[in-house]
Formats: sequence, structure tokens, C-alpha cells
Amino acid sequence: MSDAKPTVLVQLDTDPRPSVFDGVVAVDAGVDHLFRHGGITPANVRDLVYGALFTRGPADLHRTALFVGGSDVSEAEAVLEAIKQTFFGPFKVSVLLDANGSNTTAAAAALAALTSMGGSLDGAEALVLPATGPVGQRVARLLGRLGASVMVGSRDLNRARSLADHLQKTTGGRYEALASTDANQLESALSKASVVVSAGPEGTTMLPAGLWQGRENLRVVIDLNAVPPLGVEGVEPADRDAERHGARVWGALGVGGLKMKIHKQAIKELFVSNGKILDAEEVLELGRALV
Repeated sequence: MSDAKPTVLVQLDTDPRPSVFDGVVAVDAGVDHLFRHGGITPANVRDLVYGALFTRGPADLHRTALFVGGSDVSEAEAVLEAIKQTFFGPFKVSVLLDANGSNTTAAAAALAALTSMGGSLDGAEALVLPATGPVGQRVARLLGRLGASVMVGSRDLNRARSLADHLQKTTGGRYEALASTDANQLESALSKASVVVSAGPEGTTMLPAGLWQGRENLRVVIDLNAVPPLGVEGVEPADRDAERHGARVWGALGVGGLKMKIHKQAIKELFVSNGKILDAEEVLELGRALV
């Protein structure tokens, strides 16, 4: 009989009710025990973390882990920072941040682009519409990490500029801002983009068929919206590296299959050691081994 303690995942959700989706994925990933807490804030998370730290000795803390979720990504990021401040010495556990599925979805989208581009994004021109939402920000961030020059679009040009400046400073990548509602700016971006990712809200068409179909420069189109009307007109939700109108295309369900694999693998990775913080870049690296 094994002396290994069972795995325990503590789900810390900023919403009043913890996400059922994230709970089911944790169970399917093989977690032995799942403790779920809602209404988590930076001010109230400390004692919950202490409960995870002080019930097991340092040698067994790799069998306990935290998952930070919720629909508001900025709130979840603040909770993660508060958690990291709670750790000291050997008293720490691994943590996965995936609020609103932003990190696992962004990693899957970036890897889909990488796959369809033949394994390299070095020198590629990428366009993310819009890039200022929780998933779009991370898609832009990861595409830049993979070597692409990224055009970040938003209805608000000032928001796009602020994001482009922030990403350029934090990643060292190349970012350019554009107003997605300006027809001339959008046309200019599409005329040079080889990769386009639509990461807009559900039921909103970001890219009509006439704007992208038949462009010789455009090699990859990814739509992360599965709710009609779709984000990219002419891309089907189940498309997975399919050929349409001269481009390789991915729909939300096609990307979603890879996202689920990454999500489950990230949960498993939490129990390898007690010192991992899995944010966007770490999740991306886990996903690369699955493609």
C-alpha cells in the first residue's frame, strides 16, 4: 500500500459560486479531493492558503495545490499576488491561474497558430481582435513570446496603445496598436497579417467574410467564439486546421479540444512539486509538449 497522501486541489474563485466547469475538469484530471470556495478576494484569501499550508509537512506539500479562477481576470490576478505574498520558506504550494479560462484558451490559440504556420512564428505579422479583453491580451502576449510582431486591436485606440506599450515593455516583443473600428486601419492591418485571432465577446462578428477571404498574405485564421453569430464569418466552430479560402482555420471547438488537454495537464503538473506558479507562459510551455 502506498504511503502517498491523496492530492487535494483548493479551488479559489472570485465569483460567489465557484465554476462548475473548472471543478469538473479538476476531477477529470484525476484530483483526489476538490475543495471549492467562492467570493475570494485578496483580503480574505490568506487564511484559506494557511489551511492548505499548515495541514501537511513540507515533504507532502506537493500533494496540495491551488487553482485561482473566476470571471474577472484582474480580480483573480490580484488574488494570485496575495497568495504569493502568503508563502514563506518551504511553506508554499503550486498554483494555477486560469480565470475565465484565459490562460489555457490563449495558450491553445497560440499553439494552433504555431501549428498552422509550420512550427515557427518568427517574423510573422499577427492581428488580435480585440486584444484588450482577458483572452485577447494573453493571446497577444503569447504570440509575441513566440516571435510574432503583433497588432493589437480595440475599439478604443488609447486602450490598444496602452496594451501595446505594456506588452512591449514586459515581453520585449514588437507590438502595434490600431483602432479596429477604423476601416482604413483595419484594412492596413489585414493587408500584412499572416495570422488573425478573433477573441471578441460571444455573439459578436469581428471579421466579416469579405474582409479576410482570399487574401494571399493571410495563412491562419482563428475564431474563439462559438456562439452565433460567430466571431469570424466563414469559419465553422469545429474547424481544426482546416483549409478555407486559402487559409488554415480554427474554430472555437477546434481550439477548445486543445484547451481542454492543456487545462488537464496543467492540473496534473501542480502535483509534481510545490513551487510552481502556472501563468500564461508556463501554461503555454505545458501545451507545447501536447501538440
